[in-house]
This record gives sequence, C-alpha cells and structure tokens, in this order.
Amino acid sequence: MTFHLGCAIWSYKDWVGDLFPAGSRSRDFLSLYSRRFTTVEGNTTFYAVPDAATVRRWKAETPDEFKFCLKLPRDISHQRSLMPQLAAAQQFFDRVSLLESRLGLLFLQLPPHYSPAQFDDLARFLQAWRPNVKLAVEVRHPDWFTAAQIEKLDRLLRELNVGRVLLDSRPIYQEAKTQFDTVPGALRDRRKPKLPLLPGLTADFTLIRYVSHPDRAKNAAFLTEWATHLQTWLPSTQIYFCVHCPIEVQSPTNAHFVQQVLEEQGVSVPRLPWDAIEQTAQLDLF
Repeated sequence: MTFHLGCAIWSYKDWVGDLFPAGSRSRDFLSLYSRRFTTVEGNTTFYAVPDAATVRRWKAETPDEFKFCLKLPRDISHQRSLMPQLAAAQQFFDRVSLLESRLGLLFLQLPPHYSPAQFDDLARFLQAWRPNVKLAVEVRHPDWFTAAQIEKLDRLLRELNVGRVLLDSRPIYQEAKTQFDTVPGALRDRRKPKLPLLPGLTADFTLIRYVSHPDRAKNAAFLTEWATHLQTWLPSTQIYFCVHCPIEVQSPTNAHFVQQVLEEQGVSVPRLPWDAIEQTAQLDLF
C-alpha cells in the first residue's frame, strides 16, 4: 500500500455516531479509527513523549497495515537550535520505534521563527539523523519560500532522502471571513500559516497536510488538483495524506471526500476500510 489516508487525530468524542458507532467508549477510539482509516498524524507526541507501555498499546490496537505519522516533540523542534536536541530526538525515535511496522514516518515541524539563517543547524541535524528512519520537514518562516531558499532546502533534503511536508492551507483562506470563524476552537486551524504550496518531492515518501474547508464542496477544486499530482507520484512514492478541518467534527467526512474525489479522478488508491464497514452494515440490515 503506497497511499494512506486519515486525519490529524484519532480521538474525538463528537465522532461517536458517525465515524464511530453509537455508544463507543473513548478507550476504543484508536482501535475503531484504525479500522476505518489507514494513517493518523498523531499530534499527541508534539506535546508529550508517550511511555513505552502506551506505544506498545498503540501497536496492539491497530492493524498491520495502519501507519502513524508522529510529530517530533516541541521540546525538540521549537527551541532556538536543533543540534543541542539531537540526543533527545534519537531517544524519541527509540521510544516510538516500538511501533515497529506501524511507524510510517516522523515529521519535524519547525516554528515560524526558525528561518533560513539557521540552515546550517538544520543541515547538521538532518545529516546526523538515522538514515533508515523516514523523516519529513515542515518549514513555516516565509523566507524559506523564496526561489533560492526552496532550491537550497530541496537540494539538501534530496541528498539525504528527507521528505518535505506539503502543507495546503489554501481551502480555509479562499474567503476573507467565513462562518466557522465564530465556532469555538475552529480558529486554531484558521491560524495555520498562509504559505505558498510547492507540491514537489524530495524523497520517495511525503506527508500531505490538507487543511480542508468545512463546506465539502469548496474543497473539490483543490482535491482535483491533488489528484493530478498523486496520479503522477503513485505508486512509486509513499503518500501519507492527513486531513484537518477547523470544525473537527467534519474531518472524517472531509477525508472520506478526498477518497471519493481521487476515485472519481481515476487515481489508483486502495479502498478505504471505512467503506467496507459501512457496506457490511448496510448488508446486515437486509
């Protein structure tokens, strides 16, 4: 399987009755989620390093083909420099490697204050990274997106087979103000950086972070564009496509819409496990 689709999180109580069956308990959310989608961004590790027992439980509760895309902790990524945090980064990998085949990739999200002026620090960190561990990098300082800097960064990433995270926040910025700006908590995703999308590859894998508009129809044009890229990249590139939404309750249905558009556009992607469950449930009614 070279295409994996999912959301940014796996545990959200308001998904009960939609993604999760009515009456589902929070302790079962990961198991239920992993039998409907094939990857998760796993933002939980950004805030705290899980203990070994927790990581082993994540592995035990998920199917063999399920993949975690885990963010390096902010205590590593959001300091002034990366190199002093190298040992902590290796310790983090040692911990999450208990996932074994469930570990898809790790991703390093650099803060907005980390600019190209710190390129040498980033280069030394990446050169010291274990080459057998898939790592993707997300840059957020606007200066990374000049033609000269993106060429320099991409050259480094290609040399080391490090992926560049493709953050697509265009859907939520196509309107100056929308109805979801008044929804509690929705502004968290609205504040995702408004940066250029440069849909190129630097490795044989990539992480796409798609910030979807709550109005499903307003994603169609963007997803048709993504279908064109994926048609070219698959199956030679491992794609992890994670869907965000300012109104979190709609993330699973928007992710399902991604699957629908890709299938309609003729992109060869595996069937979504959620569809198989829904089909079985419908047959059971008869």
